[in-house]
Amino acid sequence: MTQAEPLVEIWRGPLCESAHAGHVVVCDAGGAIVEAWGDPDQVIFPRSSCKMLQALPLIHSGAAAARGLGPAHLALACASHEGAALHRVAVEAWLGDLGLGEPDLRCGVQAPSDVAERDALIRAKVGACQVHNNCSGKHAGFLTLSQHLGGDAEYLDIAHPVQRMARNAFEEATGADSAFWATDGCSAPNFSTTVHGLARAMGRFAGATDTTTEGRAMVALREAMMTHPDLVAGEGRACTELMRAAPGVAVKTGAEGVYVAIIPERRLGIALKITDGTTRAAEAVITRLLIRLGLLDAAHPAAQKRLGPIRNWRGIQTGHIAASAALG
Repeated sequence: MTQAEPLVEIWRGPLCESAHAGHVVVCDAGGAIVEAWGDPDQVIFPRSSCKMLQALPLIHSGAAAARGLGPAHLALACASHEGAALHRVAVEAWLGDLGLGEPDLRCGVQAPSDVAERDALIRAKVGACQVHNNCSGKHAGFLTLSQHLGGDAEYLDIAHPVQRMARNAFEEATGADSAFWATDGCSAPNFSTTVHGLARAMGRFAGATDTTTEGRAMVALREAMMTHPDLVAGEGRACTELMRAAPGVAVKTGAEGVYVAIIPERRLGIALKITDGTTRAAEAVITRLLIRLGLLDAAHPAAQKRLGPIRNWRGIQTGHIAASAALG
């Protein structure tokens, strides 16, 4: 097995204070490895980076069409949003259209990371609810599919038709059976794969066309993400800022240092895993790869924020985040 490769360095003055290693795979639309660092066969949980795979059955089944779901709904189904008013209102409306409400969600209560929404709750002396959960859009998609299939309320059960379809879609897109699964932060099953498998899936999304049922679903989801980057994450978040800075690219984060990118123009997919689970390192690597591919200007504020100067609370530069020489 190939070991994780050093990918990111955190410098303070003249000292490399921290370093982060990981695994990266770039795949073409056919699933072949174009470039790799570390071990392509490293088994991981993709966490929220695979939400577009979990959303495929929503379209394949006909549920999205039957409910008249548009690009905004599909973007929310792929989102790890910050619980801003924009996200809360959209998910509440979606649930209302289904004749459902917040109690029907099974993602759990999560305080919003959006400052304005958090402060509004404090002023109103109201607690957060499940709609604020960063995965509430994905769960609204699950509920839509469950309703379409006539499933029961416990749509997260591994034996539920929704999760059986999610697993099948996941394994088909990654090109391999999932060896095992575990429970994600939002209580949904998260299926294991390799870094190569995840990159292979992203490559398939990148190369998809609307000539097949599967292709139409992949195109619809990637286009929804690129059209509504504000719904996928939120203001100040890496996914939103990078998609705005690199038009035509869809990127998605996952917990514990996972990141993916879908690049239709190049018919390339990227997946990466930082072994110590650090988000800042994952953001730095995906930023560097987009710059390396000529898709993102290194001087853009969204790039500099993730791969550039580090400043303290007084605005004094104390160091910088740099990609390792291995990434070019």
